[in-house]
Amino acid sequence: MTGPQHDTVTGFRTRFLLASAAWAVLVAAVLVAVPLAFADRLPDPLATHWGASGRPDGSMAFGAFVLFPVVLWAVVAGLVGAGVAARARTLVRRAPRAWACAGLAWAGGFVVLIQVFTIAANLDRGDWTRAANMSWQVAVVVAAPLVLGALGRLAGRRGPDVSPAAPQPGALIDLDPGKRPVWVSTTAAPWAAWLALVSVAAALVVAGLALSGRFPGGWAAVVPLALTGVVGAVLSSVSVRVVPEALTVSVGPLRWPSRRVRLDRVERAWSEERYPGQVGGWGYRGLPGHATIMIRGGECLVVRYTSGGELAITVDDAAAGAALINALAARRRPPAGR
Repeated sequence: MTGPQHDTVTGFRTRFLLASAAWAVLVAAVLVAVPLAFADRLPDPLATHWGASGRPDGSMAFGAFVLFPVVLWAVVAGLVGAGVAARARTLVRRAPRAWACAGLAWAGGFVVLIQVFTIAANLDRGDWTRAANMSWQVAVVVAAPLVLGALGRLAGRRGPDVSPAAPQPGALIDLDPGKRPVWVSTTAAPWAAWLALVSVAAALVVAGLALSGRFPGGWAAVVPLALTGVVGAVLSSVSVRVVPEALTVSVGPLRWPSRRVRLDRVERAWSEERYPGQVGGWGYRGLPGHATIMIRGGECLVVRYTSGGELAITVDDAAAGAALINALAARRRPPAGR
């Protein structure tokens, strides 16, 4: 049986997905239709990059100019859509839904504005080297998508806000005194792994082109791409290991860096749903003593220190890990009354 609240939430989820799909299709249609509408008035190749002086210093074939923004938009919208599909419960949570809408609005506005200003600068120019200079347009490209993102966030805040179940008191399990218990859980973030792979591959290609002399200015892009690859690799997985002495959290394929928390510092642990919109985004959020390691929204293992701080880690089977931590922590405490 389904109640009125369930029907309302289901209906909202359907409407939200349809509206998001419509936005994605609209942006893609604009990215294709606008350059095609002015194709006979644009040079081929056309200017697509401007230097610090505001003059054009790079070009791209017309076909690539049409295709590249569409592919970029498809990747961004696809990643957001895949994240929402994987965690459908985020649609009924106001904070993650609002940030997803903000991201889609910002990205759509950014790619469309870049394309529009590029077309305007090349319009009716016989050669890309004669394209109009860029000056105030840069400020618009930066500011206008931020405004769209803010509007998208406001739109995403409309609708239901279903709170997750309140965290239950930390469960306990029986421990066999003759055995050494161990709990290990690893969670992967495919989006971060792909980000690392694509970024490193792009860095290698750009470095190769720079070495060959085909892309002399490419070295400026190698370091940012490599750093993006490192960040993606670190965010690609998180592993948590619990033994009688401590809890150890490791990130990335090399399981480094890692963090060790002695169980005599732990008051209790529990499983709770948390999402990037609640903690300020992906990665390591917060400050030491009250932090979250967020590589995907949903189930988290939350550990509260005896000092009052907390550490939350996005990891699967968090309830089992919390139960073992509580049992081990209780075993280390002196009996009541002594």
